[in-house]
Amino acid sequence: MSEENKKSLVPHFVIGAIVILVLAIMFWPSDPKPESNVMPDPIVSVPEPDNSMPETEVAVDDSAFNANTNDEVTQTAPVVEPMPVDTSDGAVKSKLMSLSSYDAFARLIIDDALLQRFVVMTNTLAEQQLSTNNRVLVKPENPFRTFVQADKQWIDPASYKRYTPYVEALESMDTTALIQLYAEYKPALKDIFAEISGPSDEFNDKLITAINVLLDTPEVPTPVEVYTDSVMFKFADPQLEGLAAAQKQLLRTGPDNMRRIKAKLREIKEAL
Repeated sequence: MSEENKKSLVPHFVIGAIVILVLAIMFWPSDPKPESNVMPDPIVSVPEPDNSMPETEVAVDDSAFNANTNDEVTQTAPVVEPMPVDTSDGAVKSKLMSLSSYDAFARLIIDDALLQRFVVMTNTLAEQQLSTNNRVLVKPENPFRTFVQADKQWIDPASYKRYTPYVEALESMDTTALIQLYAEYKPALKDIFAEISGPSDEFNDKLITAINVLLDTPEVPTPVEVYTDSVMFKFADPQLEGLAAAQKQLLRTGPDNMRRIKAKLREIKEAL
């Protein structure tokens, strides 16, 4: 697809907010077939027009009218309601793809309940947890790797490279466009968020909190020591292992990727 065609696909209502956090944190392993928390669209009851009102005679002062019947009559144009935003998975995915010039972006997106997944993921992240059943991007193809030195296990730098496509996709997107497009989808996100939150909670506040959780991730020297408890790898440093789940995942992307992700998140936070 040519650059001109790509630009022509950019709509005014793309869900740019998904990209804000998804590319930064959704890299952890999860079930092969994650559950889909699809919430039904709300049913809006539209009242029938009341035709029972009696007709009322209205006295008109005809002195206000020009007696010349050839005068033109000015008519008011009807009000045109705005077209509703298409929240279907296919529309959201195609619009997300139009935001990025990164060719591999299409195969990274899970096209199943995208908006619902993003809302649940953001809410969970703000609470310093991970929602593995609500990934919006596929997990990396290559496995997590370590090497042994001095009878200790360390994260293999080759493991960091599997996150590079996600970081490059994130960097390829214009921050201003992301914020503007997020505002267009905000009502839909708010409706979904209302189903899982308290009456006084605001989704935008959760989004800011989630970004702050990631920005608070400490930078550590490499190589990073880990160990396995036969189920999963853990950080040997108790302080690192005590971090929030999303922060530990961000550390696993590697120091260079993490700095690039943080830089983009700071831009987004400032714009918000």
